[in-house]
Amino acid sequence: MPMSEYMTRLRARIGHDMLIIPTASILTFDDQDRVLLVKHGDVLRWTTAGGAIEPEERPSDAAVREMWEETGLHVELTRMLGVYGGPEFNTRYSNGDLVTFTMVVFEGRPIGGTLQPDGDETLEIRYFDRAEISTLDTPPWVPTVLEDAFRCRTETSFAPPTWRPPHS
Repeated sequence: MPMSEYMTRLRARIGHDMLIIPTASILTFDDQDRVLLVKHGDVLRWTTAGGAIEPEERPSDAAVREMWEETGLHVELTRMLGVYGGPEFNTRYSNGDLVTFTMVVFEGRPIGGTLQPDGDETLEIRYFDRAEISTLDTPPWVPTVLEDAFRCRTETSFAPPTWRPPHS
């Protein structure tokens, strides 16, 4: 899927410099407790379905939209897994654009559609069990998010804060 008009306008102004991008991702599990991942067309790594939250779009709507666009599945959200960010969420795209994601991650269950990669943003789609994930080529943040998803099936997750006020 091509870059949104909003992102195209931003990039025209700032070039390839770092942008903080709010994103929504979604995880679905099959009846064998395997998680659905997509092979991203630009970075050629296995990752979660998801993408940028557009201006004035709800994160929940972005998650459902992104799952539809990337996998062909219509999902019902069942919970928010957590909110993630930090240096391991930095990505440089093949065109040189540098981004850091602040990611809202949801879990959901399929309620319609047909599982099929879009052939552009997603090249492959597959369910993986917990043991297989460690063998995959993924962005650095994927193992953290997936470990939380497998470990905390009912709780919301987030990294504890490390920031402290300066001493006076």
